[in-house]
Amino acid sequence: MPIRAVLWDVDDTLFDYSGADRVAMAALLELEGLPGGWATPDEALDGWRALTARHWARFAAGETDFEGQRRDRVREFLGRDLEDAEADAWFRRHAAHYEAAWSLFPDVLPVLDLLDGYRHGVLSNAGAVQQDRKLSALGVRHRFEALLCAVELGVSKPDAGAFHAACEALALEPHEVAYVGDEPDIDAAGAVAAGLTGIWLDRAERGGRADLVRITGLHQLPGVLSRDTRFGASDTFG
Repeated sequence: MPIRAVLWDVDDTLFDYSGADRVAMAALLELEGLPGGWATPDEALDGWRALTARHWARFAAGETDFEGQRRDRVREFLGRDLEDAEADAWFRRHAAHYEAAWSLFPDVLPVLDLLDGYRHGVLSNAGAVQQDRKLSALGVRHRFEALLCAVELGVSKPDAGAFHAACEALALEPHEVAYVGDEPDIDAAGAVAAGLTGIWLDRAERGGRADLVRITGLHQLPGVLSRDTRFGASDTFG
């Protein structure tokens, strides 16, 4: 049976999360200075990203709540034992710069137009309120009939339950759905293990995963979807 719907990751797939994060951190550090423990702004940004990944993993494992992982990130990044209100205030200042830098990748709108014959949904490891607001601000929320996120689902990618919940929201079987995301294991391999067609969007052209269907830009996606990619597909389409 052909693919009938495309499920999308959001951050660093549709939305340029890394670019916005870099701009936000540079702006905040220029105003507030470099926290102790970081030698350069680039080192601080790399550290912030590593802390984000680690504390989000704690949240996904049920070791903390959504607000707690944010506060712990701030405390560790600044190297200070802040009260909750202080950590929340710092995060709001960062978020203001981050939101001012929000943008879609340039290939997103063209490919959504080309794929208007498919149904579309979102499956993200973030929170629904955050991702709904983000996609609305970027003018594309109406393109996606379903939006499911780990915070509300209680299960996150690459767990098969997350992918299956998204398929159920579309009333489709997993083999009728493709999933597109920027992480080879969490997104593409996780989708394949759950019975979907997993497509790795490798914008940085890291390569090295011949086991996955891989594209380096969304302009390649329509060609991938027109083929049967579920069984032994080659690693790159162009």
